[in-house]
Amino acid sequence: LPLGVRVIGTIKTALRKIGFDAVFDTSFAADLTIMEEATELVHRVTNNGVLPMFTSCSPGWIKFVETFYPEMMPHLSTCKSPQGMLGAVIKSCYAEKIGIEPKKIYSVSIMPCTAKKFEASRPELGRDGYQDIDAVLTTREAAQLFKMFGIDLAKLEPEGADSPFGERSTAGKLFGASGG
Repeated sequence: LPLGVRVIGTIKTALRKIGFDAVFDTSFAADLTIMEEATELVHRVTNNGVLPMFTSCSPGWIKFVETFYPEMMPHLSTCKSPQGMLGAVIKSCYAEKIGIEPKKIYSVSIMPCTAKKFEASRPELGRDGYQDIDAVLTTREAAQLFKMFGIDLAKLEPEGADSPFGERSTAGKLFGASGG
Protein backbone atom coordinates (compact mmCIF):
# COMPACT_ATOMS: atom_id res chain seq x y z
CA LEU A 1 0.00 0.00 0.00
CA PRO A 2 1.19 3.55 -0.60
CA LEU A 3 2.38 5.59 2.38
CA GLY A 4 -0.39 7.44 4.18
CA VAL A 5 -3.20 4.99 3.42
CA ARG A 6 -5.40 4.50 6.49
CA VAL A 7 -5.41 0.84 7.44
CA ILE A 8 -6.86 0.86 10.95
CA GLY A 9 -10.19 -0.60 9.83
CA THR A 10 -8.58 -3.21 7.59
CA ILE A 11 -6.21 -4.25 10.39
CA LYS A 12 -9.28 -4.95 12.52
CA THR A 13 -10.71 -7.06 9.68
CA ALA A 14 -7.39 -8.91 9.29
CA LEU A 15 -7.19 -9.69 13.00
CA ARG A 16 -10.68 -11.18 12.94
CA LYS A 17 -9.77 -13.24 9.84
CA ILE A 18 -6.80 -14.82 11.62
CA GLY A 19 -8.88 -15.76 14.66
CA PHE A 20 -9.18 -12.87 17.09
CA ASP A 21 -12.62 -13.02 18.72
CA ALA A 22 -12.79 -9.31 19.51
CA VAL A 23 -10.72 -6.35 18.37
CA PHE A 24 -10.62 -3.18 20.44
CA ASP A 25 -9.20 0.22 19.54
CA THR A 26 -6.68 1.55 22.04
CA SER A 27 -7.75 5.11 21.22
CA PHE A 28 -10.82 4.41 23.37
CA ALA A 29 -8.50 3.78 26.32
CA ALA A 30 -6.39 6.81 25.39
CA ASP A 31 -9.49 8.91 26.01
CA LEU A 32 -9.94 7.19 29.38
CA THR A 33 -6.31 7.99 30.16
CA ILE A 34 -6.59 11.69 29.43
CA MET A 35 -9.81 11.95 31.46
CA GLU A 36 -8.14 10.18 34.41
CA GLU A 37 -5.05 12.36 34.08
CA ALA A 38 -7.19 15.51 34.04
CA THR A 39 -9.02 14.31 37.16
CA GLU A 40 -5.72 13.55 38.88
CA LEU A 41 -4.32 16.97 37.96
CA VAL A 42 -7.42 18.78 39.26
CA HIS A 43 -7.16 16.79 42.50
CA ARG A 44 -3.48 17.69 42.87
CA VAL A 45 -4.14 21.38 42.18
CA THR A 46 -7.13 21.67 44.53
CA ASN A 47 -5.51 19.61 47.33
CA ASN A 48 -1.98 21.03 47.29
CA GLY A 49 -0.64 17.86 45.69
CA VAL A 50 2.78 17.41 44.12
CA LEU A 51 3.22 19.69 41.11
CA PRO A 52 4.12 19.81 38.35
CA MET A 53 2.58 16.51 37.29
CA PHE A 54 4.40 14.67 34.51
CA THR A 55 2.77 12.09 32.30
CA SER A 56 3.83 9.89 29.44
CA CYS A 57 2.42 6.81 27.74
CA SER A 58 5.99 5.75 26.95
CA PRO A 59 7.18 2.93 29.20
CA GLY A 60 10.72 3.80 28.16
CA TRP A 61 10.30 7.33 29.51
CA ILE A 62 8.70 6.07 32.73
CA LYS A 63 11.53 3.56 33.28
CA PHE A 64 14.08 6.32 32.58
CA VAL A 65 12.59 8.46 35.37
CA GLU A 66 12.38 5.48 37.74
CA THR A 67 16.02 4.55 37.09
CA PHE A 68 17.80 7.87 36.76
CA TYR A 69 15.56 10.39 38.54
CA PRO A 70 13.76 8.49 41.32
CA GLU A 71 13.32 11.76 43.23
CA MET A 72 10.90 12.82 40.47
CA MET A 73 8.61 9.81 40.99
CA PRO A 74 6.07 11.79 43.08
CA HIS A 75 5.60 14.05 40.05
CA LEU A 76 4.57 11.18 37.75
CA SER A 77 0.89 10.66 37.06
CA THR A 78 -0.43 7.47 38.60
CA CYS A 79 -2.61 6.75 35.53
CA LYS A 80 -1.93 3.73 33.38
CA SER A 81 -1.10 4.14 29.71
CA PRO A 82 -3.85 3.47 27.16
CA GLN A 83 -2.47 -0.06 26.70
CA GLY A 84 -2.67 -0.64 30.45
CA MET A 85 -6.12 0.87 30.77
CA LEU A 86 -7.57 -1.14 27.90
CA GLY A 87 -6.06 -4.35 29.23
CA ALA A 88 -7.68 -3.71 32.62
CA VAL A 89 -11.05 -2.84 31.04
CA ILE A 90 -10.99 -6.00 28.89
CA LYS A 91 -10.24 -8.23 31.86
CA SER A 92 -12.77 -6.55 34.12
CA CYS A 93 -15.77 -4.86 32.47
CA TYR A 94 -15.62 -6.81 29.20
CA ALA A 95 -15.00 -10.15 30.96
CA GLU A 96 -18.03 -9.51 33.17
CA LYS A 97 -20.16 -8.42 30.17
CA ILE A 98 -19.46 -11.61 28.21
CA GLY A 99 -19.55 -13.81 31.32
CA ILE A 100 -16.03 -15.20 31.22
CA GLU A 101 -13.33 -15.38 33.87
CA PRO A 102 -10.67 -12.71 33.21
CA LYS A 103 -7.86 -15.27 33.38
CA LYS A 104 -9.46 -17.12 30.43
CA ILE A 105 -9.11 -14.08 28.16
CA TYR A 106 -5.87 -13.88 26.20
CA SER A 107 -5.30 -10.20 25.51
CA VAL A 108 -2.87 -9.13 22.79
CA SER A 109 -1.80 -5.53 22.19
CA ILE A 110 -0.39 -4.33 18.91
CA MET A 111 1.94 -1.43 19.58
CA PRO A 112 4.62 0.42 17.62
CA CYS A 113 7.25 0.25 20.38
CA THR A 114 9.10 -2.77 21.79
CA ALA A 115 9.08 -1.11 25.23
CA LYS A 116 5.34 -1.88 25.38
CA LYS A 117 6.33 -5.54 25.80
CA PHE A 118 8.17 -4.61 29.01
CA GLU A 119 5.27 -2.44 30.17
CA ALA A 120 2.79 -5.31 29.84
CA SER A 121 4.90 -7.39 32.23
CA ARG A 122 4.89 -4.77 35.00
CA PRO A 123 3.20 -6.04 38.19
CA GLU A 124 0.85 -3.02 38.36
CA LEU A 125 -0.66 -4.11 35.03
CA GLY A 126 -2.12 -7.24 36.54
CA ARG A 127 -3.88 -8.68 39.54
CA ASP A 128 -5.02 -11.97 41.04
CA GLY A 129 -2.15 -13.87 39.43
CA TYR A 130 -2.64 -12.76 35.82
CA GLN A 131 -1.55 -9.88 33.65
CA ASP A 132 -4.06 -7.58 31.93
CA ILE A 133 -2.09 -7.88 28.68
CA ASP A 134 -0.83 -11.36 27.86
CA ALA A 135 1.24 -10.54 24.80
CA VAL A 136 2.40 -7.51 22.84
CA LEU A 137 3.15 -7.59 19.14
CA THR A 138 4.96 -4.75 17.48
CA THR A 139 3.33 -3.39 14.35
CA ARG A 140 6.15 -5.03 12.37
CA GLU A 141 5.37 -8.40 14.01
CA ALA A 142 1.66 -7.95 13.22
CA ALA A 143 2.56 -7.27 9.57
CA GLN A 144 4.65 -10.46 9.53
CA LEU A 145 1.73 -12.39 11.04
CA PHE A 146 -0.62 -11.11 8.34
CA LYS A 147 1.92 -12.16 5.71
CA MET A 148 2.17 -15.66 7.26
CA PHE A 149 -1.62 -15.99 7.00
CA GLY A 150 -1.69 -14.64 3.43
CA ILE A 151 -3.68 -11.56 4.43
CA ASP A 152 -3.64 -8.73 1.88
CA LEU A 153 -4.83 -5.54 3.58
CA ALA A 154 -5.54 -3.94 0.20
CA LYS A 155 -8.24 -6.55 -0.45
CA LEU A 156 -10.08 -6.20 2.87
CA GLU A 157 -13.08 -4.07 3.73
CA PRO A 158 -12.49 -2.00 6.86
CA GLU A 159 -14.45 -2.91 9.98
CA GLY A 160 -15.09 -1.01 13.19
CA ALA A 161 -13.70 -1.86 16.59
CA ASP A 162 -15.54 -3.83 19.21
CA SER A 163 -16.46 -2.00 22.37
CA PRO A 164 -15.87 -3.43 25.82
CA PHE A 165 -19.29 -2.06 26.75
CA GLY A 166 -21.48 -3.07 23.81
CA GLU A 167 -21.74 -2.57 20.07
CA ARG A 168 -18.80 -1.85 17.81
CA SER A 169 -17.66 1.71 18.21
CA THR A 170 -15.81 4.47 16.44
CA ALA A 171 -15.65 6.50 19.65
CA GLY A 172 -12.43 7.28 21.39
CA LYS A 173 -10.76 9.81 19.20
CA LEU A 174 -10.10 12.75 21.54
CA PHE A 175 -6.51 11.72 22.30
CA GLY A 176 -5.46 11.23 18.71
CA ALA A 177 -7.30 14.30 17.42
CA SER A 178 -5.84 16.53 20.12
CA GLY A 179 -2.28 15.39 19.56
CA GLY A 180 -2.23 13.41 22.80
